[in-house]
Amino acid sequence: MPDLRNAQGEPTGALYGVVNMLRKLVSDHKADYAACIFDARGKTFRDDLYPEYKSHRPSMPEDLAAQIEPIHQAVKALGWPVLAIQGVEADDVIGTLACQATRENIHTIVSTGDKDLAQLVDSHVTLVNTMSGEVLDEPGVQNKFGVSPERIVDYLMLIGDTVDNIPGVTKVGPKTAVKWLSEFGTIDALVEQADAIKGVAGNNLREAIAQFPLTRELLTVKCDCDLTGHIASIDDLAPRPPDTQTLQALYEKYGFRTWLREVTGDAARVPEGDARVIAQAPAAPIELRYEIVSAWPAFDKWMDQIAEAPLVALDTETTSLDGMQARLVGLSLSTEPGVACYIPVAHRGPDNPEQLPKDEVLERLRTWLQDPARPKLLHHAKYDTHVFANEGIALAGIQEDTMLQAYVLESHRGVGLSDLSQRYLGRGGITYEDLCGKGAKQIRFDEVAVDKAGHYACEDADFTLQLHQALRPLVAADTGLERIYQLEIQTSRVLTVIERNGVKVDAAELGRQSHRLGQEMLTLEQRAYELAGQPFNLNSPKQLGEILFGRMQLPVVRKTASGAPSTDEEVLTKLAQDYPLPQVLLEYRGLSKLKSTYTDKLPRMINTQTGRVHTHYSQAAVITGRLASSDPNLQNIPVRTEAGRRVREAFIAERGVLVSADYSQIELRIMAHVSDDANLQKAFEAGEDIHRATASEIFGVSLADVSSEQRRAAKAINFGLIYGMGVFGLASNLGITRDAAQAYIDRYFARYPGVAQYMETTRQLARQQGYVETVFGRRLQLPDIRGGSGPRRQGAERAAINAPMQGTAADLIKMAMVAVQGWLDTERLASRMIMQVHDELVLEVPDDELETVRQRLPELMCQVATLRVPLLAEVGVGANWEQAH
Repeated sequence: MPDLRNAQGEPTGALYGVVNMLRKLVSDHKADYAACIFDARGKTFRDDLYPEYKSHRPSMPEDLAAQIEPIHQAVKALGWPVLAIQGVEADDVIGTLACQATRENIHTIVSTGDKDLAQLVDSHVTLVNTMSGEVLDEPGVQNKFGVSPERIVDYLMLIGDTVDNIPGVTKVGPKTAVKWLSEFGTIDALVEQADAIKGVAGNNLREAIAQFPLTRELLTVKCDCDLTGHIASIDDLAPRPPDTQTLQALYEKYGFRTWLREVTGDAARVPEGDARVIAQAPAAPIELRYEIVSAWPAFDKWMDQIAEAPLVALDTETTSLDGMQARLVGLSLSTEPGVACYIPVAHRGPDNPEQLPKDEVLERLRTWLQDPARPKLLHHAKYDTHVFANEGIALAGIQEDTMLQAYVLESHRGVGLSDLSQRYLGRGGITYEDLCGKGAKQIRFDEVAVDKAGHYACEDADFTLQLHQALRPLVAADTGLERIYQLEIQTSRVLTVIERNGVKVDAAELGRQSHRLGQEMLTLEQRAYELAGQPFNLNSPKQLGEILFGRMQLPVVRKTASGAPSTDEEVLTKLAQDYPLPQVLLEYRGLSKLKSTYTDKLPRMINTQTGRVHTHYSQAAVITGRLASSDPNLQNIPVRTEAGRRVREAFIAERGVLVSADYSQIELRIMAHVSDDANLQKAFEAGEDIHRATASEIFGVSLADVSSEQRRAAKAINFGLIYGMGVFGLASNLGITRDAAQAYIDRYFARYPGVAQYMETTRQLARQQGYVETVFGRRLQLPDIRGGSGPRRQGAERAAINAPMQGTAADLIKMAMVAVQGWLDTERLASRMIMQVHDELVLEVPDDELETVRQRLPELMCQVATLRVPLLAEVGVGANWEQAH
């Protein structure tokens, strides 16, 4: 569990998680009978049968041990009957109760994440995993494990149970176990024909047969426990009234304020959803089997393991965070929780570390790495794909990505492996800084000692696999989230291609622009001196404040945290409406940013190997699903200023031309779709200028008579409402009174009632469920909408309106990228997708493919989805980006 603590510093995470889960079970299932089963202290019959049973498990962590007694108190106080039977395990008591209930024709829900209990599933017994939402009935067990519930014990006998230290058949994993049971039916039939199994697997099977009676007894849930003295019949398990006095004391002590207010009868003041939901129960301690592979026999053993495993977690350790520059130092693999290896290949240092040669390791792994039929699991697969590409390997078979799973589930939270491990597994690992240091003294990973690097790398692969087991069922449980996750997986592959393609920039042209910008900045600097009446440092907030608010006595708009008058961009923009110096300063800052960020910097970012600039697209950084571009940021180049447009002129085609395709007014079209407003849809269907059409509606004039001022106002309203702008914002934007702005909005909603209804319905839905969704099912969490302060809650309500529009637009452009790249690959065209910026795709197209791309590109973009209004993609062509855009 996450490290939750009360005011006294006592751990509360496990207690909170258990109470939260039990409350959810009561709410979801409304059971007539219930019991919470704990293991009793002392040995069980399995310990007598097999002294090594669970022997490798470490002792309970102190923080968890401290919470056991309050957990027992809380469970009983919630009204749950509690059972703990000496000599048997909790699983056996559960099995006994389930069988007893079945005899009385009572359906049983078993809340568990334990695969062993899948053997109990039948027409009367269903498993529910409270953390993941996974439900296992008979078909569910078959789908998950590949065998029916009555064959689960046979399946476990073959693969073993590392958690409980129960041996299976050496080198037999789930894939082989399912294959054998499918072919022979039962393990008994398999034993009878064991001589028919050839090779190493057959030898290992025959060696294991002698232990099968023991493993069967260890793995079989006992369903005839003696419950005498504990319960007389099922009727004894009827839920009891809560002990509110005990609950109140526990909730006060451990700081569960929301639940405390419920118990004390003050629930009306409780913000719905105030309690923090814990996504994952504390995992049982796992014996770590981490191995550093520095000899070929160990390497061959792992080659066998990954060939057998249904899914392999893969991670790389490298020389750089820049995917295009990074070279492989080592790689780690994990095939089951707690089991991982690290293969160092390029460590260097005075200790002359023992490691296998990189080239030979990669050559032996090449077939597996490049095989699309070998499923692989990574965390941020795009980066690792670049790393392998740098080594001449085209990584394939990327089936799962835990970064994208986490992003789809909680786009508003961090998706770093360390954060996720702490959040979902309750485990913190070694950090990169622990190994390499910080700042100027930080060393490269290839300088880290192999033994230390090995544990860190194994943790990465192991945690990735365990996170997948926690996160993947949560995604799969929701059709919309699953659809978006698959889209993100496909988008990751396309982004890898775009990033490697890069874009050609004209370094000489950028040099000329830098010189020109410098001259323009000098002119503005002199103008600022004249307006101020003296020279000063335009880049110094302190000197600027003295000039503006001391010497010139301009009104103070806002102060900084230290109490000094603010000189930020928002303040200067407001002052520029009435005073010339702030306007000059804004122009100077704009040119300075262009010069330092683009015209000076871009030439230095040209990759010496490719001669092109390669931006990095962050796929899991923006809450709405939009991509973020960095190093360089291609999304922030100004398009409304002449200087900004000149920068785009330096983005050129290396051969042929650039073709740009941009979704037209995409968010307004999405608003027309989600609001189902007839007038808005009518304007788009007719192909009208939507802002002119809106002006015609709200001002009551014909399309031909709409003035430029009226169109500007209508455009401000159209986009303002999408972004949650209120009366004050619109009045400020248009420079009109609030009453006039309110009149505009009232007229707008009168003409577009569907929009008004959509906005109100969306706000209410967001408050109820804490999130909104895009048209395609992307979930956008709004944590502040029910529990935040006034301004934060208002911001969340504005986001509730805008996020579905922005998020749906993000979904559409990602669908378009996938469709376009698929077409380029299928047709084997030489054209390359080189940029994605906002709602725009940019391709570099040879002259002989221009007409094909010019026609097919907008068709593909408009065919990725069908909305209630037509999608429109506008295409431009030019020798540079500015001309094409």
